Amino acid sequence: MRLDDQRESSNIENRRGEGGFGWGGGGQQAGGMGGGLGSLLGIFLPLIGSRFGIVGIVVVIGAVLLFNCMGSMQTAAPPTPQVTAESAGAPGTASPGQIQNSTDSFVAKVLATTEDSWGKIFAASGQRYPAPKLVLFDGSIRSACGGASAASGPFYCPADQKVYLDTAFFTQLSRQFGAPGDFAAAYVIAHEVGHHVQTVTGTSQKVAQAQQRAGKTESNQLSVRLELQADCYAGVWAAHNRNLLDSGDFAEGVRAAQAIGDDTLQHQMQGRVVPDSFTHGSADQRIRWLTKGFESGDPNICDTFSQPFAQL
Repeated sequence: MRLDDQRESSNIENRRGEGGFGWGGGGQQAGGMGGGLGSLLGIFLPLIGSRFGIVGIVVVIGAVLLFNCMGSMQTAAPPTPQVTAESAGAPGTASPGQIQNSTDSFVAKVLATTEDSWGKIFAASGQRYPAPKLVLFDGSIRSACGGASAASGPFYCPADQKVYLDTAFFTQLSRQFGAPGDFAAAYVIAHEVGHHVQTVTGTSQKVAQAQQRAGKTESNQLSVRLELQADCYAGVWAAHNRNLLDSGDFAEGVRAAQAIGDDTLQHQMQGRVVPDSFTHGSADQRIRWLTKGFESGDPNICDTFSQPFAQL
């Protein structure tokens, strides 16, 4: 991605080193994030909020099996950023101390592109886009949705309307899941911002209410619809920033979508695929909706709720 001349968002909160992890409490639960891979997910998902795919859950389950779900990510070697971003240099529009390295600068610039893109989209319909904050953390963090660890992966909390990101996830995405590249990393951010769009438009709340009345299978399907729409919104963001993309960038996003499909991860974890337990969508579905958003650039094309589930 060509981000050299892009501004850095001022909506960055650097809360690294804050810690204070805890499973109790928490505010509003993220809509459409329940179920998926069994009872463990039923415990972790409501406490953490909306996260990018089920990649973080894979790590959590593996850590639980090792009886040390908090230590597995924290004891790893210091991560090597897997994005192409220039040196941080001056902090730009961000508050002093918020931007600490080139990866932070990359995150702040990608977030700024989401602010500009969604700001224009909302303005076209006479509305104002309330941009979310993005919280950088390491190890563990407390949000209005409860506590989370780095093992949870990136997530969005609707209760405080903030995206939470440990940038070590970019290294995991590249090394463990075979999806390297700066656009793959940007897709992570754009997907979570897509959940913010769902919150400010009321979609997330409607899904949460519907899930309270639904059985497990239907609840999971509602979650899949929500996640695929967030993927489509990420594609819309990419379409509005074609001028920043290099050849092959979008293919990096496709590889990331492939790597985090429910079927891909279930097959890797348990050697079999259980479609009724999907909460984020198959690899093909995630690629399809990311591509639909990218090809159209129109968020109205991202209606994953009006067609039969089998046709998603």
